[in-house]
Amino acid sequence: MFDNLNWWEIGALLLLALLIFGDRLPAVINDGLRMVRNLRNMARNATGDLSRELGTDIQLEDLHPKAFIRKHLLSEEDEAAIRKPLQGVYDDLRADVTGVHNDLKDVAKAADIRSNGSRPSTVASTPSAPAPRVSYDDAT
Repeated sequence: MFDNLNWWEIGALLLLALLIFGDRLPAVINDGLRMVRNLRNMARNATGDLSRELGTDIQLEDLHPKAFIRKHLLSEEDEAAIRKPLQGVYDDLRADVTGVHNDLKDVAKAADIRSNGSRPSTVASTPSAPAPRVSYDDAT
């Protein structure tokens, strides 16, 4: 939850909470924890009621509509039949994108002056090494 906060930011938030709530901070924290416990109990009771009504074992993660349908309503054969046409479209799209990517690489290689060997003539002085170019493939 606090993956993108460093210790200074967390300390500043705690100090701000202390300034806002003052002496009531422990009571506010206690109320927040009690609310979280009540929400967990409500979710546990709801899944228990659903399990009893449907006659199957339902977990809290199963309440997502896709997961519920996949686990409780569709057999493996039904799921494979649904995925089959979409898998063909996905494979065709992936092949097209790969073809376009390869064509773009070929065009970039043909447009690259260093790979053609034809370099425009400049002042005949000591040739300095050109700065390395970052290609599209390196960036992706």
